[in-house]
This record gives sequence, structure tokens and C-alpha cells, in this order.
Amino acid sequence: MCRSIKTLRPPVLPEEATEDDIRAAALQYVRKVSGFRAPAAHNREVFERAVDEIADATARLLADLEVRGAHSAAARAREPRPDAVRAPEARPATVRTRAREPQPGAV
Repeated sequence: MCRSIKTLRPPVLPEEATEDDIRAAALQYVRKVSGFRAPAAHNREVFERAVDEIADATARLLADLEVRGAHSAAARAREPRPDAVRAPEARPATVRTRAREPQPGAV
């Protein structure tokens, strides 16, 4: 996949993808598939049409995707965790359950 295309769905993208985000991804896709960074004059119309069609398909895809846990994951990301809120000295200390035994022959 083209490295310039970023994931546009939540929770990877915290807010909804904008039209500019979708169009940029479509443009990168068409550039990669066609092998042209910019089309020649005689190919400009077909190049632009492909970008428009892919942008439309991408917008429909993102609108119709159901990402399980995306809403709850986004909500959890906004909520402070109880451990993170407490001061470090108020957190319980880590307790070792078993002492290390010395290695045979170790000085």
C-alpha cells in the first residue's frame, strides 16, 4: 500500500475524516495505480474522474463501516484512568511474591 495514504477510520483517526483527507487519499491511490504523479494534458480528465470516483467510494465506505468498540474506545480515551489520576505516592506499591534464589557458584 502507498505509505502516503493514512487510515481514515476511527479509532485510528480520532475525528471523522474530512473531504480533504478523503480526496488526498484518493489522489495518492490514483497516482500509485497509474504510475503518474501528475497526468499529461490528454489524460487529465480521466485522472480527475478516477480521483472523484475513488473519493466518493471512500466516503461511502467510511460512512457505512461499523467499527466495533470504536465509540467506547474513543470514550475511554477521553476519560482519565483512576490509576493515572492518583498521585504516584498514593498508588499501591508493587510487592514481590518470591525472592530470587542465588545461582549456584555465584559469588
